[in-house]
Parts: sequence; structure tokens; C-alpha cells
Amino acid sequence: MSTDDYTPAHLNDTPDIAQDANINMGGHDHDQPNPITTAVSANPPNGVHPRLEGHVSNEVTTNHVSTPPPLQSTPQTVPLGTREDGDEEEEEEEEEEEEPALKYERFSGAFQDLLKKDSASALAVSSKFLGLGSHNGFIHILDLTGQRIKTFKPHTASIMDICFDTTADFIGTASMDGQVFVHSISGPESYLFDMKRPLRSLALEPNFAKRGSRAVVCGGMASALVMYEKGWLGHKETVLHKGEGPIWHIRWRGNLIAWANDLGVKIYDTASQTRITYIERKSDSPRPDLFKCTLHWQDDTTLLIAWADIIRVARIRARPRISTSAASANHPPLLVEITGAFQLDCMIAGVTPLSSAMPDRNLPVSAHSRNASTSSSSSALVPTSLLVLAYTPADTLFLHEATDDRAIQARKTAERPELRIISRAGEELSADALSVTGFQSWGCNDYTLAEFDQDDTGKTKGYIVLSPRDVIIVRPRDRKDHIVWLVERKRYEEALEQIEIMESEGAETVDATEIGQRYIEHLVCGQDTKRWEDWIFVFAQKQQLQAIIPYIPTDKPRLSHLVYEMILAHFLANDRQTLQRTIHEWPRDIYDISAVIVAIQSELDRYVSSPQSASLAIPAASDATILMECLAELYIANRQPAKALPFFIRLRRPNVFDLIREHNLFTAVQDQALLLVEFDHDLMSKQKGTDPNDRGIAITLLVDHIHSIPISRVVQQLRSRSRFLFLYLDALFAKDTYLISDFADTLVDLYAEHAPAKLIDFLRASSHYNLEAAYKICTERDLVPEMVFLLGRMGDNKKALHLIIERLGDVNRAIDFAKDQNDDDLWEDLLKYSETRPQFIRGLLENVGAEIDPIRLIRRIKNGLEIPGLKPALIKILQDFNLQISLLEGCHAILHGDSSDLAKRLHRDQTSGFLLTSKTLCPVCDLPLQESPSSVVLLFLCRHVVHARHVDCGDELPPPPDPVVASVTSGGRSNRGISSRIAYTAMVRAKLRQGCPVCNKEGKRT
Repeated sequence: MSTDDYTPAHLNDTPDIAQDANINMGGHDHDQPNPITTAVSANPPNGVHPRLEGHVSNEVTTNHVSTPPPLQSTPQTVPLGTREDGDEEEEEEEEEEEEPALKYERFSGAFQDLLKKDSASALAVSSKFLGLGSHNGFIHILDLTGQRIKTFKPHTASIMDICFDTTADFIGTASMDGQVFVHSISGPESYLFDMKRPLRSLALEPNFAKRGSRAVVCGGMASALVMYEKGWLGHKETVLHKGEGPIWHIRWRGNLIAWANDLGVKIYDTASQTRITYIERKSDSPRPDLFKCTLHWQDDTTLLIAWADIIRVARIRARPRISTSAASANHPPLLVEITGAFQLDCMIAGVTPLSSAMPDRNLPVSAHSRNASTSSSSSALVPTSLLVLAYTPADTLFLHEATDDRAIQARKTAERPELRIISRAGEELSADALSVTGFQSWGCNDYTLAEFDQDDTGKTKGYIVLSPRDVIIVRPRDRKDHIVWLVERKRYEEALEQIEIMESEGAETVDATEIGQRYIEHLVCGQDTKRWEDWIFVFAQKQQLQAIIPYIPTDKPRLSHLVYEMILAHFLANDRQTLQRTIHEWPRDIYDISAVIVAIQSELDRYVSSPQSASLAIPAASDATILMECLAELYIANRQPAKALPFFIRLRRPNVFDLIREHNLFTAVQDQALLLVEFDHDLMSKQKGTDPNDRGIAITLLVDHIHSIPISRVVQQLRSRSRFLFLYLDALFAKDTYLISDFADTLVDLYAEHAPAKLIDFLRASSHYNLEAAYKICTERDLVPEMVFLLGRMGDNKKALHLIIERLGDVNRAIDFAKDQNDDDLWEDLLKYSETRPQFIRGLLENVGAEIDPIRLIRRIKNGLEIPGLKPALIKILQDFNLQISLLEGCHAILHGDSSDLAKRLHRDQTSGFLLTSKTLCPVCDLPLQESPSSVVLLFLCRHVVHARHVDCGDELPPPPDPVVASVTSGGRSNRGISSRIAYTAMVRAKLRQGCPVCNKEGKRT
């Protein structure tokens, strides 16, 4: 079963619970009979008169009133540490710790996801499935590993009860919406019954899937117990009982149906179709709906009844046939007797029989061996006690619900539920508090206890505790758990005895070797450091150190560092793989790391200098490799990563680059550049899908840290591997073109060898290489485009053009080259070379423009020369010229129109009037324009008005004519006055050398 670890808190492992046989449930004053032989009357309380039912006594009268059996009470136990007697407290502390009887696991799987937005309300478990009902009306079917199989929603309200049939082929549910729903798990068959009133419980007849009747019993708030049976015309409804309050719980086993209502518990025999008993509910019990009733059939003849704080055990047996009187002939064939009844100090949320297959642990080994052959599995699984899910109410409000005290009415925080084991005599054997999610908010009716058996053999029986948010798996502890418990408490001898018992019985057991080793370790030394060291040296003197090494502690106790160094020296001389494993596993502070490093380094030097080893590049499984692994790990542990780095590089460990970055070891790898790059490319070659042009981590590291790892030193190391040198210099060039200035000529050669396609880009971007040397390299490798570029840079344009024409035959490239050089002689040479090459002539015709005059080109064409595509080329030239002419004409028209519009706008702006007063300020001096009647102001076409003194030669301007004098001299004729003004304006304009001073200052022309 898929579960998570879950540990309960053991409340009372060794209770001292006494039986009290004088507690009277019914409140009678007379002496009570023996509960084992007391029968239960079928007569209900006053006012209810059902038919007579079975009793033990043969002398039964119609008006017989039952005498309730006595209850055995389990009184409260005193918590540890609260005893008043000091001697008793000391004795309690000295008592042996009691082993828990149960083990717990939290159910996982899909359960937590199902209840994120819902809560569980009912639970049913079979040998195959777990059925879960929720308050939202969902039914979830899960397997016993927690995987969800099916989910459906037949109800609109809380599901109050859920059950499987015997074969787990059908599941039935009863809900507060008043409906009973029965559905096949593996098929489409389903049944729905509507009772119109909220339901509390239901039960399916045994072997429901194999019976044609498909009988279902249900009941609830309608106060009626109803059976539905399938017939020819549908389901027949039969009321088995009604009128005594709501039906709270129903369980069906064999021919017997047990149910509980407000008055008590009744049992119905389907074979004789009669009620065979009535078990009265205690009169002073809390309300029936506050603390639920639990009915559990232990077997076909034993019924466990738990209600509120009382547990009863009822046994059904056949009525003895002693007399044949008419009165006894009407009695039911079965009678019920109460074989046990006791009261607990808590409310009961669930009860189930508990059986254990583990024999008595106090029995000697020999007795177990003798009885192993005679003991049967069935006898070992007989229920010997009861498992009770106990709920302690947070308050006693249910005893006086009519109170007006607000403090009493306030809801209290609930206690943790407890799982108790109660003996058949009523004695509490153990109690565990359960860590249930949200237990503070749950009540007694929110919990459910169910049992399951995965194999239907009884040997795998377990129990499930359900709360609205949790499912907890409970299992009895077996012998293996008992052995683990003994080992944890260092009771090794008892653990070995239990293993011997299991082996004698042929049961699956645990490995005794480890327990024996721990037992020996416990017996020999324990925590005594001196004894440990003495024994280790004894073993060393006897040359048997290997025998005790597995048991030597590294902590508690911690021995002298000489002991651990001696062990490491032993491994260095005899078993180097164990040496490596030990260095990896042991704590670093228990031995002198420096001393161990010296010893291993000495051994490695001896191995390297031996004739068997020629170099450090050795197989991974050799002794030298193991020694280097040890040294690298020890140097790291000793905080000397720089010394560990060479070993990691030679061992080709992938974490080398992380180590360098983590410890800033860039200076330490100055002389390890070639090894780093080789190692990196070996790793890349082993990876699928790696780009061969990828530079790798090592190159990137070297390029990113050029200040710590000089370029010249790296180049010197990589010269023997031209490919690695190319990748390094190429990465430097990509980072900064100036970085490779000292190695530009080398890089030209490397580009020509490893990446010719990138050479032309390098030649264009760099200016640090020697042109002649580069041209020589390109000539040797016949790299024509690069040769053309270099010739162009050296100024030999004609030779470059000749290479383009002769070697490349690319007219477009030749034209582009001529355009780049912008040389008329080069164009002439190109036209001359093209005279005898029709393809070039056509290319030139297609690229005519500002550089090529088409008339000049056409005149050079010899008569009779056949030029493919000449006609389309000429047509294209004409179309292009026609297009150019159209564009020029259009541009001219646009320019003319824009000029005309701008001239008109200028004239309009210059001739339009504007407001000017005597208070208007001069834009140059910010003084009023009319300072005096004789002051001269000048108005420019830019609409600026300034004092005459602000312009050049302003002081030389003549004064304006006096209007009075002008009118006298003109004899009153106005035209003579206007003429004088015009003449004065002409004189002023002639004197001005520049325009408006404001516009001149702003850089504008007027």
C-alpha cells in the first residue's frame, strides 16, 4: 500500500486498569446476574409493543422486562509524572519501556488531491478497493495503493454511509439527499431509490452480485427500515420496522440484519423473517445524533455494538428445543445474549476486533520450537481484543444543552483522537494519539474506523482511520518490527532469539549478520576509546587489521588520528580501491590530511618512475589513477584546489571548469591550456549532436580571462595544435580585433587552412597583417576572391580586375570592383577587356548608370559580334532612360509648383499690414520705437521694426523731412509730400549695407 511514514504519540503503553463490576447501566438496585449468561429481552420500553423475541431462559412471559447486564468500566489512568508518591515515581521510571502494539502510515496516492476542495464523509474497504464518499456527493473508487480508479457524483448532498458487497463488484451509498445509489464497479448496472427524506445508512445483502434479488436495506430520518428486492416488475419495497425514531446505522451479515434507532439496537432474521432481539439503549445516554452508533459483525454470530461511551458484545445462537409448548413454538429460532459490556472514559467513533499472529514474546526459544509444528494459523488469528477509535469531547455541553451560559455554549477545540486496544475484559492495553490534520475542528461523527485484508487470509489484515482530511493506515506490529525495536534499544540478544524462533518456524526472517556485528561491537568496546585503540593495535600486531576495520567507529567514540592514519596506510599498501572509498566516506577531521597526502604522493611518484608506467595518461582502473583521485579529493578537503587541479585535468573529470571558476584558479592554468582544450574537445566528441565548429568551454574560459592567462603564453602552448590555436585566435578576434594584432599573420594562415570562408571577413576587418605575406598565402591556396581584395588594397587594381575577369569570370563582381575603386582608367580597362567578351558586354549594358555611359559602351561593340540577349539589354536601357526622363520631368513640375507657391506666400507675407503703435518695443534694445517725433525707425520685409541706430551706418542716415515744411514747400499738394518720402526711403536704402539686424543676428537672410 502506497503510504507515507506516520508516527503516533503513545499515550499510555502500560496502563493499570482495574475492572469495576458494580457499575449498573440500567440503574437497578438489585444484584446483577452474570453478564456472560444474561439474555436480552425483545421487549422495548413502555409504549412500544413489538412481538416477543428470543431469550436464554425457557420460562418467558409476555410482560417480561429485561435486566440489563452490568458494565465494566475502564477508569482514567494517571498521566506520567503526576504521582504524589515519590517512591512510586522512581519505580515507574525504572520500569522497562513497553513496545508499541501498532504501526502507522499516512495514506498517500490520489487521496490528497481528491480532498483539496472537498472533505471525506464515509469510507468502505474491501480486499480490492477503497470506497470514499464526500460531503459534495462524490464517490471515489481507489485501489489499495492509492491510485484512483473511478469517480462519479450520484448525490447532491453529503454521503452518510457507503458499503461494498461481499465480492466488491457493487458499491452502495446513502446520502442526505434522500437517495440510495447502487452501482457496479466494472459494468453499467446501477439502481437508484428515492426515500424523499435524508438517509443515514444502508446495507447490501451478502453476495449481492450473485443474487438475483439484489436486496438493499436502508433507513434514515423517515424512521423506517426499508428493504428493496428486485422482482419481475421492478423492485419491491418492504418496511421491516418503523416508528421508533431515525435509523442511525445498519449492518447485514449472513441472514442477520442489525440496525440502531433512538431506542436501541434490533436484529432481524431474514430466514425466519422475524426480529430476534431488542437491545435497549441506556436511558441517560447523550442524544443519539451527537455520538454515532457503530455496529460491526465480528463473525456470523458475534456483533460489536458501540454507542457513545458503551461497548456491548452480543452473541447470536440457536434457541435450544427443550419444550414443545405453544408459547415456545412462537419464539424465534435464534436468541441473543450479551457476553461483554463495559463503559469507557471517552466517546467511541469506531470499533473493530483486533487479532495478532505474533506469539508470546516472553515464551522461551525452546517452547516456540516445540509448538511451531502444532500451532495453526487460524488459532493465531482469533480476535483477542478490541481496537477502539476513541474521541474525548472538548466539553460536556451535551449533558446540559439548555444552558444560557455563553462560555459553556462556545465551541471548544477538539482533542486528538486516540486509537486504543481494549481487552475482552475491558482493560486498556495501549493508547496512541493520532496526528490527524485539522483534528481541532472535527467531532466524533467525523471519524471512521474500518478493517481490510488484502489477501482475505487474515494474515495481512490492517485498519484504516478516516477523518475529513486524512486517511491513516494502521497495522499490528509483527516479529520483524519487534526485532527492529529490540535492536534500536540495543537488546541484541533478544533480537537474535526472535530471529532463531522465526527460522525454526520457517518464517521469513531478517539478516542476523548485521545484528550480530553490532552486538559484538556493543559487547567489545562500546564508548571506551582506550579499549578500542588497544584492541585495534592488538589486531595490527597480529596482522589481522582487516578483520576489525569494518567495526571501527569514526564517531562516538572518536579515536586518535594515528589509528585512522594507520588504517589508511594499510589500505594504501593493500587495497587502494578501498582507500579511495574510505577517503570519500570518512570525516575529514579525524586524521591528518597533510600526512596522508605526503604518503600517497610518495607512492604515486614511485609508481610513475617505475618502468611499468611511461606517463600519467594511464587507464582509469590502474593504481595511479586511484592515487590521483585520492590526492585530488584530499587537496580539495585541505583547501588546496590549485594543487588538485592538475590531477583533475589529467583524470579528465568534467567538473574541472567548475572547479577553476569556483576557486578562481585562472592563474594556475596558465601552463595547462593545451591540456584543458584537449580535454574539453574530448568531452565534446563524446556528445552527440555537437557542432564541430563550437569553440568549447576551455576556449571560452581562456578568452574571458586574458588578464590572468596571457595570450602569448596560450599561443605558445597551442602552436603544436593548429586547430586549437585557430579556435583560440578566432575567439579573440570575435571579442576584440585589436587583441590579435601581434598574431594577425598567423591568423591569416590559420583562416586559410581551417576556415577559408571567413578569411575575406578577417582581411576586410583587420589592418594588422602583412599584405604581401597574406597575398602569398592566398596565392598558395588559390583563394582568388581574397587575392583580388589584397591586390585592391595594395593598389594593383588592373591585376585585380584581370583576376576577376580571367579567373572568376564574374562581370558583376568586376563592375562592383570598378565602382569601389572609382578609377576612370579601370573603367577603360574593363571596357577594353569586354570588347571581345559578349557576356561581359551584356553585363555592362544591364548595369549602365552614372559610371558607364551607354553610348560609349555601344560604340565599342564591333560589327558582326554576336551578343546573346543584346536586344533585351538595349530595351532595358531605353526603358530606364525613359523612366529617368519621366522622373526628371515630374520632379521639375513639382519643383516649379512648390517654388511658385512659396513665392506667392512670401509676397503675401511681406505686403500684408500689421499693427504697430508708439509703445511697440524695439526687438534689439527693448525700448519704445517712437522715442521722439524725429526718431527714425526702419521696417524690413521680414516684418522686424528697429531703431535706425541699430543698423550699420545708422548714424550717417539723413534726418527725415519735416512734414510741416514739406507741406509749405509743396504748396499744399499731397503728391509732392509722398514724393519726398519716397526719395527719403531711397536714400536710406542706399546707405544700408546689410539687412535686418535681428535676422543677421539669428543667421537669417532678409
